[in-house]
Amino acid sequence: MRHGKKINHLGRTDSHRKAMMANMSSSLILHKRIVTTLAKAKALRTYVEPILTKSKNDTTHSRRTVFSLLQNKEVVTILFREVAEKIANRPGGYTRIIKLGNRLGDNASMAIIELVDFNTVYGAEAKVEKKTTRRRGGKAKKATETEEAVVVEETPVAEAPAEEVQPEAEDADEAKEEK
Repeated sequence: MRHGKKINHLGRTDSHRKAMMANMSSSLILHKRIVTTLAKAKALRTYVEPILTKSKNDTTHSRRTVFSLLQNKEVVTILFREVAEKIANRPGGYTRIIKLGNRLGDNASMAIIELVDFNTVYGAEAKVEKKTTRRRGGKAKKATETEEAVVVEETPVAEAPAEEVQPEAEDADEAKEEK
């Protein structure tokens, strides 16, 4: 029985599970998004979020602690340089899990796990600012009316060259008749 055991063992030994979590978290930090099974994604979230929290404090001790969990020097540098900058103001919840459906071969439920601050699709929606509406238009309406008046005055000028083209066409007809 699993009384009070909160970790999902994923059908692996302790050493295999730790190595797999280190590799998956390195891939997540490196590529910012990975596709895996839903159970592994949920287990990875509990493994990688404390690492991301440690990366916000750039000290030698936190770098060594993170390196002992990841075992990849290049990923640690990327984590402390690029990722830590983006997540500096976020109080938690650095990852997002999106369910995909079932895998064809073994019907395992698949998911995408990604770093929240590196998704440009959702980030664009969050940055859209709400326009403030003002009840009293006043000068703004008058300014747009004067711009429309300028546009109306330019329109007849654009038709004038079209009238000049017709006499040239008549000259061409006269030239044909002379030949």
